[in-house]
Amino acid sequence: MIHNPESRGRALAAFYLELGARLYADLEESGLLATDTPTTASRAATGPDAAGTHARREWECFSLYACVRGLVAAGGFNRETAAAIDAFHAAVLDHWMDDPAAGESIELRRTRISERYSEYGAIGQAGGASGAASVTLRLGAAAARHLAAPLEPSEGLAELAGGLHEALVEGATEAVRIAEPS
Repeated sequence: MIHNPESRGRALAAFYLELGARLYADLEESGLLATDTPTTASRAATGPDAAGTHARREWECFSLYACVRGLVAAGGFNRETAAAIDAFHAAVLDHWMDDPAAGESIELRRTRISERYSEYGAIGQAGGASGAASVTLRLGAAAARHLAAPLEPSEGLAELAGGLHEALVEGATEAVRIAEPS
């Protein structure tokens, strides 16, 4: 395990930046995202590019949350994990600041991420022991609603999003557990 919390957070940010976009590409390739064809008046008004950007931003929230879950799974929740989470977010923010083509303010992105973290966290906490098996599907369903908005999510999107999310959680957990100690 990477012992230094800041190094752990930066390593996880590199993992996220490498895999988050690739997993989103898998979502796009699945054909379950309604980003290519405007099928309602509201989607037609915003256009397919806006729909794709919206879905990417929602995936960004969901995949960031998966990485945070992975950090907690790897080291429990304590001061060191909190410091690693802060370093993770700072490293991702630094990357975003270097991207002049982002097309959205950092504050707007932070607000959306905070709202989604609250929602996804509440879903996880509401599961308890009896609902643990359904947390993946419930998280996937919430993400699917956001990914597809303002449309209804396509059949199968919740399951795919939830599965990709869990794979990212597991990958993030392993990434910080098996890394060389610093």
